[in-house]
Amino acid sequence: MAGNDLGSLLGGLLGGGQGGSAGGGAAPGGAGNILGALLGALLGGGGPGGAQAAGAQGAGANNPLGGLLDMLTKSGLADQAQSWIGTGENQPVSGTQIKEALPDDALQQAAQQAGVSPDEAADQLAQALPQVVDKLTPGGQVPTQSLEDIIRQQNL
Repeated sequence: MAGNDLGSLLGGLLGGGQGGSAGGGAAPGGAGNILGALLGALLGGGGPGGAQAAGAQGAGANNPLGGLLDMLTKSGLADQAQSWIGTGENQPVSGTQIKEALPDDALQQAAQQAGVSPDEAADQLAQALPQVVDKLTPGGQVPTQSLEDIIRQQNL
């Protein structure tokens, strides 16, 4: 399934070449799997929330990153999301903020696929999203090609 492949790529992105990431917490691969499952759900596999995210993001059907960032922005996390895209310091978010920003069905699906509770999934996403978005937007803009292509092009 695409979400699992994407989860593997994102797990590599989170843990690739950095040894232990700051903050401890969840294993990088686990956060990558949850994020991959979430992005898979947002591609349309997660019911109404997925369709909504895909529609909001418009451009690349294989890149739900824009839709995810749009959801975060509309949920009051615009400053945080913009800090991850920009070149400055990444602002943190909490698991509670992530839970409030995401469609329940998409978070439930991601948590179920990763074998964790929705609260745990939200906490791991809160830790992973700033790093992942930062690495996937090196030029300060949300890319339009598929996430798999972006990750492979950057050799992450």
